[in-house]
Amino acid sequence: MGTSVEFDPYMGRKAFDETKEGVKGLVDAKITEVPRIFHAPKDALTDKKPSVPDLAIPTIDFASVHVDTASREAVVEKVKHAAEKWGFFQVINHGIPLNVLKEIEDGGRRFHEEDPEVKKRYFSRDLANKNFFYNSNFDLYGSSPSVNWRDTFACYIAPDPPTPGELPVTCRDAMFEYSKHVMSLGGLLFELLSEALGLEPDILKSKECLKSLLMLCHYYPPCPQPDLTLGTSKHSDNSFLTILLQDNIGGLQILHQDSWVDVAPLPGALIINIGDFLQVN
Repeated sequence: MGTSVEFDPYMGRKAFDETKEGVKGLVDAKITEVPRIFHAPKDALTDKKPSVPDLAIPTIDFASVHVDTASREAVVEKVKHAAEKWGFFQVINHGIPLNVLKEIEDGGRRFHEEDPEVKKRYFSRDLANKNFFYNSNFDLYGSSPSVNWRDTFACYIAPDPPTPGELPVTCRDAMFEYSKHVMSLGGLLFELLSEALGLEPDILKSKECLKSLLMLCHYYPPCPQPDLTLGTSKHSDNSFLTILLQDNIGGLQILHQDSWVDVAPLPGALIINIGDFLQVN
């Protein structure tokens, strides 16, 4: 009698991990079927809350934040409303030049589309002892029922910044330039959030909310069977604050009052997410 081979999710994940080529390696191999480890549970793919037509996260213009007291107070009120009611908002005229945004986006793509042998030099799951590392699914060996269709590189920029030699040439300059602007914007956001709480502007920064910066760059290559998998499963960010640059492809959704809301790409905008730590704080 013939016997079928039982699917072993651990061995499937281990075999995928040992290639060190991530999801991009599967695409380069021209697969036509998504490996079973990426098959998301049906409830994760069909868990669609009632949608609200034309619902969109708030967009806040920071152009007038330094003009005068009244203008700043108006911005603070908008930040307060967005943080309380949504936990998300988009900012425009935030001070980061468009060319800096474009270069970090292009730099991230250059790394992920680099020669596999070059990327393998940075492959690691020893997240505590490397300033820059690349892998696919940081929780690959965790309890998640499926693996996301996503590769990621991560870099601890602060409080101990990496040396230039620790970063790939393809995105090194872009990372340093972008992170410099993000730290400045982060400082402003914590000031506005402090004021929205009725506190002194520097109170959140004094609690070291701005002490560290982890930069992540996710890469979602084309999927041959997109209806079977997810790029990123639903989650909350366990941080104080997330500043997100979304490309023009989109796909991001946020949960608001039991409704999944599409966050349509807005050129030049950055998405702000109130993290778990800040909510507890």
